[in-house]
Amino acid sequence: MRTLTRYLATEIFVATALVFAALVMLFAFFDLVEQMKDLGRGAYTIRRILVYVALSVPDHVYELFPVAVLIGTLFALAQLVAGSEYTVMRTSGVSTARFAATLAMIGLVFAVFAFVVGEFIAPPAQQLAQRLRSQSITGLVAQEFRSGLWIKDGKSFINVIEVLPDTTLKGVRIYEFDGGHRLRSISYAQRGAYQSDRSWLLRSVTQTRFEDMKTSVREIPEASWQSVLEPDLINVLLVKPEQMSAWNLYSYSQHLKENRQKALRYEIALWTKLTYPLAVLVMLVLALPFAHFQSRQAGVGAKIFAGIMLGVAFHFLNRLFSHLGLLNDWPPASSALMPTAMFLAVAVGMMWWQERR
Repeated sequence: MRTLTRYLATEIFVATALVFAALVMLFAFFDLVEQMKDLGRGAYTIRRILVYVALSVPDHVYELFPVAVLIGTLFALAQLVAGSEYTVMRTSGVSTARFAATLAMIGLVFAVFAFVVGEFIAPPAQQLAQRLRSQSITGLVAQEFRSGLWIKDGKSFINVIEVLPDTTLKGVRIYEFDGGHRLRSISYAQRGAYQSDRSWLLRSVTQTRFEDMKTSVREIPEASWQSVLEPDLINVLLVKPEQMSAWNLYSYSQHLKENRQKALRYEIALWTKLTYPLAVLVMLVLALPFAHFQSRQAGVGAKIFAGIMLGVAFHFLNRLFSHLGLLNDWPPASSALMPTAMFLAVAVGMMWWQERR
């Protein structure tokens, strides 16, 4: 059985690597085409575009992992069926359950790799890519911390505690420095609403100015604020929960709870991140029932097409249940596990039906 496991693992690893190469190159090309429209804006040169595309690759690898594993396994098993090797394995006494267990053991390697990429490689690479793009186009330097979003705009530093879905800013602090890097003023606004042409309307502003040896404080009901910051740029600067590491998601959700803020979106993203490696195992097992169909019933091309459709369906179901869970306040674990549980049920049902035949 060890020989069989090694042989299957080699075939699946090679097939999955080829699928990965094709999918990653395709999505990298899409990224390149998308970014070319911003070529020449600010300091966004072709070299920086290529760096951005390269830094986005780990995120695509992580996102495409279940799909690539499913297609690669289907391709490998279809080749075994076409060469009658699968038939020899079955007639040698390897049951469907034993075959599924072997695939699950092989899948553990993929699951560990998916976790490492999703936790330690993709999040920092994607954040670096977004910072490179925003800094090249607008000259802004931004980073998100537990204290909110920090942005460097010229000689000013801006701290935004929270950005609402309509891009309204809550808790805006503006630290203005002079040419000698001396702090000249601190302005705090409870809310900020975008007007037009990079102009923001700040409400309930408290401004503290430092002049020579004196300090003055003013209360201003409303104030106009000019900044290169725009709503579209804010959406780019903010890190999406799906692109954060599990540890950062946990820390940030705890921070939101401590401040009595809703953390459901981040909790769903956390559970999705934790259960994603399990989805890779399910995809491997799901590919097994297709091996029962002989080559005259379904060729390699048909099986690969089926794998693509199943992978796309899984991807959209993951997104659908995340949004449904957020809208209906479902338990985060249920929202994240439901698509994987559904596909596992389909895989078990198909194997049971094949065995009965």
